[in-house]
Amino acid sequence: MRRPTIKDVAERAKVSLKTVSRVINNEPSVMQGTRARVLHAIAELDYEPDQSARNLRSGTPFVIGLVYDNPNPYHIIGVQNGVLAACRETGFGLQIHPVDSTSPLLAEELVEFVQRSRLAGLVLTAPMSERMDLVNALAARGVKLVRIIAATEDPQDGHACVYVDDRDAAYEITEHLIQLGHQRIGFLWGGLAHRSSTERYAGYEQALKDYGISVDKHLIVPGDYTFDDGFRGARRLLALREPPTAIFGSNDEIAAGVLAAAKSAGMNVPYDLSIAGFEDSPFSKQSWPPLTTAKQATEDIAKQAARLLIAGLRQDAYDDNPTPVHNQGFVPQLVVRGSSAPVRPRSERPERLERTDPNP
Repeated sequence: MRRPTIKDVAERAKVSLKTVSRVINNEPSVMQGTRARVLHAIAELDYEPDQSARNLRSGTPFVIGLVYDNPNPYHIIGVQNGVLAACRETGFGLQIHPVDSTSPLLAEELVEFVQRSRLAGLVLTAPMSERMDLVNALAARGVKLVRIIAATEDPQDGHACVYVDDRDAAYEITEHLIQLGHQRIGFLWGGLAHRSSTERYAGYEQALKDYGISVDKHLIVPGDYTFDDGFRGARRLLALREPPTAIFGSNDEIAAGVLAAAKSAGMNVPYDLSIAGFEDSPFSKQSWPPLTTAKQATEDIAKQAARLLIAGLRQDAYDDNPTPVHNQGFVPQLVVRGSSAPVRPRSERPERLERTDPNP
């Protein structure tokens, strides 16, 4: 059931929101009969005042939490820096809380984290932010949150979010490789628990279809957002009888693993194999050659999520009729670097790797 709000109390007691607020804060300017009606409505509805808003009004220092479960350290560092920047510019503190996103008791853990640390709210990252059962459970317990999610458009589901159009960016990367003449383009998945991986695959698949290229299941390899899975996935693809001429890794760590696999096989990137990643992490710039990728602006995305959370908290605290904060979308931009080049004629391509996987 939905938690009763201060508006419900005001309607039950037939008074204004400001009057309810004055009663809750024990201000002496309220007539005894009015105070009694408000207290009676609070008891009937089992209403619990929002301690976060009361603390904010009183000037108590405020802290928000950042919750994550992601194997990519560069991504997490970017998210942390973005949220921290928003906290510094608004005078908020930050607590960082890594979790196991598969835990069946995650909702209870996060509610306890919020209560124990007296947090004003949470910035929730994927994959937790994309679990609507978890989001709804937290909201029902009064936890204020803003989500960072992968989506092509604003979901308009009643929960504040910053959404990232991974699908369109993945389409652009795949289109770039196709326009270089590549027809056999491998795809290495990130973690299935992350909607970003599904969205990136959808963009890859749609680009192939739009250019009349059939989707070859042998060129698609499952995995996680890690260097090791990129290396293993690339070895598997390069051992095919007809190996790909280009490989798209779902993030830059995967793509860096592909680059290492190609070099270990004596291949010349990008002339023997083109490689693309996603996110524009330090991996993409520090590799040689540097990686073609999609610039995701992770810090800016996280900073905007924290700003949305803080703006909502301040509205709840100071505005009797707060207006919903506006969700914001980001579209990663293609960055072409030295790891992608036109496909070489078949006669000039290197011999394939010796098969190492019996079921590539």
